[in-house]
Amino acid sequence: MKAVQVPDAGAEFEVVEKDLPEPESEEVRIAVEACGICHSDVYVKDGEFPGIDYPRIPGHEIVGRVDETGEAVETWEAGQRVGVGWHGGHCFSCEPCRRGDFISCENGLVTGIAYDGGYAEYMTAPAEAVARVPDELESAAAAPLMCAGITTYNALRNSGAKPGDLVAIQGVGGLGHLGIQYAHAAGFETVAVSRGIDKRDLALDLGADHYVDSDADDPGDAESVVSGLGVSGEVLAVGIPDEPVSVSVQALVMGRRSVGGWPSGDARDSQDTLEFSALRDIEPMIETYPLEEADEAYERMLSNDARFRVVIEP
Repeated sequence: MKAVQVPDAGAEFEVVEKDLPEPESEEVRIAVEACGICHSDVYVKDGEFPGIDYPRIPGHEIVGRVDETGEAVETWEAGQRVGVGWHGGHCFSCEPCRRGDFISCENGLVTGIAYDGGYAEYMTAPAEAVARVPDELESAAAAPLMCAGITTYNALRNSGAKPGDLVAIQGVGGLGHLGIQYAHAAGFETVAVSRGIDKRDLALDLGADHYVDSDADDPGDAESVVSGLGVSGEVLAVGIPDEPVSVSVQALVMGRRSVGGWPSGDARDSQDTLEFSALRDIEPMIETYPLEEADEAYERMLSNDARFRVVIEP
């Protein structure tokens, strides 16, 4: 098979020919049809995640078809459309797993980091890491939903917000443009917050009820960040910035406000995301590249020039 790998931390991508990976007894082999490029792939490219064995094939926004199953796999069969996301498997035996909290597994695997990912024509994954992909979704459009999609959808549905509540989405980008669609489809009064007015019309077209230009207005006064939260309001972080974020404790205490985060989800959460996306016709805006141009596609993502997700197609 053809694949794009990182030979060592900090090295350039290289296109290589490799033997097809053989699925172990509890794994499936997937013929990859599309793989999104996520900013978290920087962890592999630059060696920023501990314990990566090189060379490593990145990619954790994978959609394809089951090509072969291990002898112990009963859940999946050849030909089924499936996807694999960030959560690449769990141990079933640690305390979080025993409580069904698989995304918090103490021994959890990350696709494209713990094992080779989707920058390739084929990849293998543990059977428990696989989600079913609805026929209504095209592979290239479904791929980013395995990370960007689940990250926003799963955070929203676990936020405690109810239909009719006010939800502000900070940023109209790779995550934000999906968050706006999910918030609108779920019945929230949806606010899009971004710098300038360039993305105003797009945000409203995606379903935002209101738009706040954070260059012209204080987004705190207008509805976003901690100072603008209502009583018992919550800031829920899903993107991870490079620098620490400061929060006024007084603002938290006086309004019973809180700041939290949500770490995407497991394979069943991914499948829920895909099914809801198909039900409500929610898709990411994407740019596609052939596998051989993964380096160009990666740079397009890294420079923030893409509108809004980049997908490679083997």
